[in-house]
Amino acid sequence: MPVQVLTATERPAPRRAPRIIAALVLLVAGAGAGWAATAVFAPPDEVTASPYTYVEVVAGEVGSSVRLTTVAAWRQVPAGTNRAAGTVTSVELAAGDEVRAGSVLYSVELRPVVAAVGEVPAFRQIGRDAQGPDVRQLQQLLTDLGHYDGLVDGGFGPRTEAAVKAWQGSLELPADGVVQAGDLVFLPALPGRVTLDDKLVRPGASLSGGEQLVSMLPRQPEFTIPVSRAQAATMPIGTAVEIGAPDGGVWSAAIVAQEPSAEADDQVGLRLGTADGAPICADACATIPVLGDARLASTVVTQAATSGLVVPAAALRSSADGTVAVVDREGRGHPVTVVASARGMAVVDGVRAGLRVRVPADARGGDESAGARGGASTDRQTQPAAAR
Repeated sequence: MPVQVLTATERPAPRRAPRIIAALVLLVAGAGAGWAATAVFAPPDEVTASPYTYVEVVAGEVGSSVRLTTVAAWRQVPAGTNRAAGTVTSVELAAGDEVRAGSVLYSVELRPVVAAVGEVPAFRQIGRDAQGPDVRQLQQLLTDLGHYDGLVDGGFGPRTEAAVKAWQGSLELPADGVVQAGDLVFLPALPGRVTLDDKLVRPGASLSGGEQLVSMLPRQPEFTIPVSRAQAATMPIGTAVEIGAPDGGVWSAAIVAQEPSAEADDQVGLRLGTADGAPICADACATIPVLGDARLASTVVTQAATSGLVVPAAALRSSADGTVAVVDREGRGHPVTVVASARGMAVVDGVRAGLRVRVPADARGGDESAGARGGASTDRQTQPAAAR
């Protein structure tokens, strides 16, 4: 196509120049607006190019705990044998009541059955001229009750007989001086908390004698936390446990044993106790129901809370010689000592509060540290980095 060359006489009149100038002005203005938009809205180089986030070293607390359920259950120990025969006419105690020597447990055909201390069970009628360890146990009972002040020698003489009659009178029984086999249930130690077999000992039930129906409770129930084997691996012996008591308080305990569950192969029972062997429930064990299992909300402290200066664990850089450091914004390393760590956070010594350190400590760890950034203080916001 031929190129047309305009002569001077054919050029446009000068009056069109303002349109061209206006167009050029608009073009330049548009270009300037585009630069301004780029300058204002483009993110800074640190955000677009840096693989790091910078966080502030702040005071905080690092710890780790797990909420679980402690099962408290009383283990009833058979302790006494009934020798009375006939119909049960009354039951004098509830499950778990404390019993002392001389306490009435129940009555058979209106005759009281009384608790006493002794290893030898009641097995015969005891009267004048009887000899033996069961007589000695009877004499000790009469002494404890204030009816006898003679020798506890196992010989049933006049003074023992007089004491028996006084005791029988206090129970509103015929004072014949003879103790029937069914009058006493000898228990290993008193005072103590006692339960009766409520299927056998209830008003109207018939007893033939020889039933093992009296049990004693230990000092405290058994406290156990059922967990999976995987959970148990994170809770070694000695791990502290805080148990929510029924009265709203807290009982302190620790894991003292891990026992395989009889119910499931993948379960473990964490048995709880105290360092000195004292009852976990102290003097409040009676608040745990005797019948059935009590379930108590508990906290297993897998990492004790430690206060200090806190950084994300991803901000720590380990060297081949075993030293650990954090890196500041200028890339300088600051050696630190890790005091405690849990849940992606660490308490450290060796740096000052307010120092900004990079996360991750090395660029290649960026992906692994993403979870730690959310709990730390960034350049835009500072907050305590607690990991409880």
